[in-house]
Amino acid sequence: MCGIAGIVSASADTPVREAALAMARAIAHRGPDDEGVFDAVCADGRHRLALAHRRLSIIDLASGHQPLGNEDGSVQIVFNGEIYNFEALREQLLGLGHRMRTRSDTEVIVHAYEQWGLDCVSRLRGMFAFAIWDTRLQRLFLVRDRFGKKPLFIACPRPGELLFASEIKAILAHGGVSPEVDPTAIRDYFAYRYVPAPATLFRGIRKLMPGSAAVWQRGRLHEWRYYSPPDGRPPAAGVDATAGDIVQDFLARLDEAVAIRMISDVPFGAFLSGGIDSSAVVALMTRHSSRPVRSFSVGFSDARYSELAYARAIAEHFGTDHHEFVVSQNDLIEHLPALVRFRDAPVAEPSDIPIYLLSREARRTVKMVLTGEGADEFLGGYPKHAAERFAAWYQMLPRALRRSVLESMAHALPFRYRRIKTAMTTLGVEDRQLRMARWFGALTREELDRLLVPELASSAAGQTEGVAAADGSALRGILYFDQTSWLPDNLLERGDRMTMAASLEARMPFMDHELAAFVSGLPDRWRIHGMKRKYILRQAMRRLIPRAILERPKVGFRVPVSDWFRGPLREYLRDHLCAGDARIREFVEPHALQRIVDEHVEGRHNHEKLLWATLTLEIWHREYL
Repeated sequence: MCGIAGIVSASADTPVREAALAMARAIAHRGPDDEGVFDAVCADGRHRLALAHRRLSIIDLASGHQPLGNEDGSVQIVFNGEIYNFEALREQLLGLGHRMRTRSDTEVIVHAYEQWGLDCVSRLRGMFAFAIWDTRLQRLFLVRDRFGKKPLFIACPRPGELLFASEIKAILAHGGVSPEVDPTAIRDYFAYRYVPAPATLFRGIRKLMPGSAAVWQRGRLHEWRYYSPPDGRPPAAGVDATAGDIVQDFLARLDEAVAIRMISDVPFGAFLSGGIDSSAVVALMTRHSSRPVRSFSVGFSDARYSELAYARAIAEHFGTDHHEFVVSQNDLIEHLPALVRFRDAPVAEPSDIPIYLLSREARRTVKMVLTGEGADEFLGGYPKHAAERFAAWYQMLPRALRRSVLESMAHALPFRYRRIKTAMTTLGVEDRQLRMARWFGALTREELDRLLVPELASSAAGQTEGVAAADGSALRGILYFDQTSWLPDNLLERGDRMTMAASLEARMPFMDHELAAFVSGLPDRWRIHGMKRKYILRQAMRRLIPRAILERPKVGFRVPVSDWFRGPLREYLRDHLCAGDARIREFVEPHALQRIVDEHVEGRHNHEKLLWATLTLEIWHREYL
């Protein structure tokens, strides 16, 4: 796992080598082990190019230096990620006459590009973002993996010029793009609690979309999509197998996805929450390890929010080398500004803090971990996945009954009934795009209009591709939204930045694209069976994981910020949001925000998600603007 950066300048006099190195050094935490740079003058004599790299050594520790080229140096690559089928591809390419001087997956990509050109990406199984400079064709090839596990940001400050990097701070370090806010993205941030791709909060800086590639050639940039998650299409007709065959096939595929992600030349472990997803990963890791698996868990001193006891039970069951870490409100105050800097954006989820602290703790003894990320979004693990199919039926009820009676009753329920409240107030949202966002507590249009200053309230929210492209059943539609928006733009961004902030690599077996294709080809009942979620995973784990873990309700990783905002952090909250010099006043109406803070602190309403989003936006403004 690494950090990459690059420049194409329209001026042959620009010192691109030094500039690219400065960009890479801004993300040195992604690769503390090594750095490298390649530069060239393009054949037109007008453009100069540089590729820079920061390395976190995981595979082929001795000879994996980057940028890395082919035999004659005509193809150069900088690469961030891991290719899990690189050994099979290596043997195939050797058989086709290619010569290799390293054992790294990076060199395999170089020769795969030589052999198959731009289509090489379709043969790669893993997580990746890379840039290849082809001297013969005078083109720069940029790629991001299928689900967006690895980030890649792009800016075009002037015609014919291009900047790219693993993180926004590297692009800002170049100086060609000033840190200016995109007003439309601010509205999107409040509407979704993250900024849907390709936008970012910074004007002029955007994301290369997941499953996308781009070519810069002769001063022009062309982008295209090479992959889209299969849940965006109806399933293939007729899965002809018995129930036992399907479960065993799924288990074999998941087991293989775990096994290939354990290939490493450095010590590794697993994040263990005590839920079914991470427990399944640990259970399968023990099959392929001759020594106890190192497991790492994080929790809170308040038992209502902590799952450490469940994680400890799984660790004991599988005999792992277990490590625990407890987070307090003091950690929030101490680390939040730094985490905003690491993410280059407001921290949409409070769980960033415990994940970062857990990553830092794990990094003391390992360089790589496996996680359960993605299981919910591919197997149907959230309550909304079971509830979304009732939206059409619910909307058939008279609108007056829904709004005046049912939804009013839901609003009056205490916060402990938050899932019922969410369902009752979301199922009636007829706009599909808004309903997808509302499932995770985003603001309604009316709430946005009351909160935001008039200039932002009148701007149009962005359209997420996930809603626009979804097809098939209600379940497949909401999963496709999660896989193309919520997951890459929020959860995967969180995971990548927080682990890489600690120079730790995270691998996600549930997000294997071959496993995703298999599950997507099954009837919906294998993911949502009645009201039981992740049904196929539960069936596959019946003989491996203790029944108490399999059958316990989903808790979700909740940080107790609601209680902290009412208690030890109330003054911290008021100082940041209600002071006369608060930067947030540029975006929100002060009186509306004051009312929201008062309602929460006094216990009249729970606004923890909105307050968290607003607090971290204030900190982001202070750090960057």
